[in-house]
Amino acid sequence: MKKKIVKEFIRKVWNEGDIEAISDFIGTKYTIHHDPGDPWEGMTLDMQAFKDRVSKSRTPFPDQRFYVQEIFENERSVAITWLWSGTHSEDFAGFPASEKQIKMSGATVYYFEDNRITGHWQITDRLSVFRQLQQASAKPDKK
Repeated sequence: MKKKIVKEFIRKVWNEGDIEAISDFIGTKYTIHHDPGDPWEGMTLDMQAFKDRVSKSRTPFPDQRFYVQEIFENERSVAITWLWSGTHSEDFAGFPASEKQIKMSGATVYYFEDNRITGHWQITDRLSVFRQLQQASAKPDKK
């Protein structure tokens, strides 16, 4: 059951950008327990703050997609490994839009209470994202 919830959450909210669908999946409070480099790390968000987080996270990469590789479930959580890609269409972290495809990988544990997602613990390959952004924004040498 929880695996299905996470798969639908990823598809509707993160891949399709359906911000209003968030209320179908998360609890009244959502805690980001561990997510180094995420501006919301350590915060507990209410529904509106979580919607704002998703909207702001999707803006620079509006066509982003998460591809779930593995998924594991226990009584209170679901763990996934994933691949992600998106086109860098808006300024992000000081890098001007490049229209280049950016990719990364990661693993996320989603926590549940009453079949609602209440938070996550995540690791991602943000270093490779910044390397790709640097390469995309590098100007060719003029001779």
